[in-house]
Amino acid sequence: MSTLHSKAAENYLHNDAVVTRHDKTFFGVRQKRDNMAHSLPEWEDLREMASQIKKHTATHLADYLEQFEANARRNGVHVHWAQDVEEYNRIVLDILRQHQVSKVVKSKSMLTEECHLNEHLEQQGIDVVETDLGERILQLMKLAPSHIVMPALHVHREEIGDCFREKGLMDNLSLAGGTSPSSQSSLSSPASPADPNDPTFLTFVARMHLRQQFAEAQAGMTGANFGIAATGDVVVCTNEGNADMSTSLPKLHIVSMGIEKLIPDYRSMGVFQRLLARNGTGQETTVYTSHFRGPRPGGEMHIVLVDNGRSSILGNPEHWQTLKCMRCGACMNTCPVYRRSAGYSYTYFIPGPIGVNLGMLRDKQKNSENVSACSLCCSCDNVCPVKVDLSSQIYRWRQELDSIGRADPMKKTMSRGMSFLFGHPALYTGVLRLSPLVNWVPRPLINLPLNPWAYGHEMMQFPKKSFHQLWKEKKL
Repeated sequence: MSTLHSKAAENYLHNDAVVTRHDKTFFGVRQKRDNMAHSLPEWEDLREMASQIKKHTATHLADYLEQFEANARRNGVHVHWAQDVEEYNRIVLDILRQHQVSKVVKSKSMLTEECHLNEHLEQQGIDVVETDLGERILQLMKLAPSHIVMPALHVHREEIGDCFREKGLMDNLSLAGGTSPSSQSSLSSPASPADPNDPTFLTFVARMHLRQQFAEAQAGMTGANFGIAATGDVVVCTNEGNADMSTSLPKLHIVSMGIEKLIPDYRSMGVFQRLLARNGTGQETTVYTSHFRGPRPGGEMHIVLVDNGRSSILGNPEHWQTLKCMRCGACMNTCPVYRRSAGYSYTYFIPGPIGVNLGMLRDKQKNSENVSACSLCCSCDNVCPVKVDLSSQIYRWRQELDSIGRADPMKKTMSRGMSFLFGHPALYTGVLRLSPLVNWVPRPLINLPLNPWAYGHEMMQFPKKSFHQLWKEKKL
């Protein structure tokens, strides 16, 4: 059986400094989330309410979609329906061609990643520019996101500086309107910084570069954090304001929205607004929460509602709860496996606990390897703001591996052996009494490649008395 995740994780783990930094960075975000949670006495009530709202919306999805479409059209918005990736990409391309668009500026959207929209448009001769700073860095470096909220947090500033210089972003820097980063850092001038990889300077370079892209683009695209059925609004949450720039300069605005992003009304929105940033980044709220109800004066607004398998997920009694996910990334930040193996070790474009489940729902054969990337510690369940039972779903996927021919033969043999041993108490007790003899075996004979436990571990020292013996002796 393939061991894609374990091999990719093994390669990543060779650089201990990088792994430690990645682990500490994302667990730091988890700690910020905890601080936010502890500051709100009603935190668990908010989680329960959010879970129930999502459950209600999912079980009445057809009605809310019709309501959303009617209200959006009433607001002057063009609404399109896409059943799959091919139809979605075709709809977007048709809209762009009708408006003779040659350059698009895009706010961050995991749905467009799911549908490989950038590649499709570029093949058709349309220039696509990611405007989220992290996404733009990765686009220039030709890398995929490693996290759904902080996509480039694994990239070091030295790598970013090298990329910007290679792509010519630092050539002919313009201080448009007298703008200078000197008030934010110790740089004497943006063209000749003391440290060429100073984060403030690199941000300034990116801002100057993106300013030109905004000015040249004929269309802007955003995703959607929420769609409000009662009003036909689309809500986009960012920390950089790039969604606002993508929609305020070009006259054409295209929204890509998965049908699961729908919620009933603004009372519901209030619940999710209090949870999203607190869980995702440890902020009270995102810097920008932009509400789009209709096209700008003299412009056009299009919303493309995408199914792409979501209806099938809704009909899956074991795994429908994945549709409740609002993509905050909290499950990744707390996951000990993700934090130590990073996003690129997973075969699905969304990593971490939610990605394991979504990947299996998309393609069991291709993504079955990921289900082993879970310690079943249940930490993801405890932090999920909408109470998706992530670890339980992963456990259920593991039970299906044998039926789809993806179970590990060695693990199957071990399970049969353990089942036999546990099913014969006398044999189990006898083996348990003999186990301390292993302590006398020379370590080089135990820590061999033939012993899988010895890979990355020292063999344990067996205690003289087992738990059973201590229990019977009432010493516990």
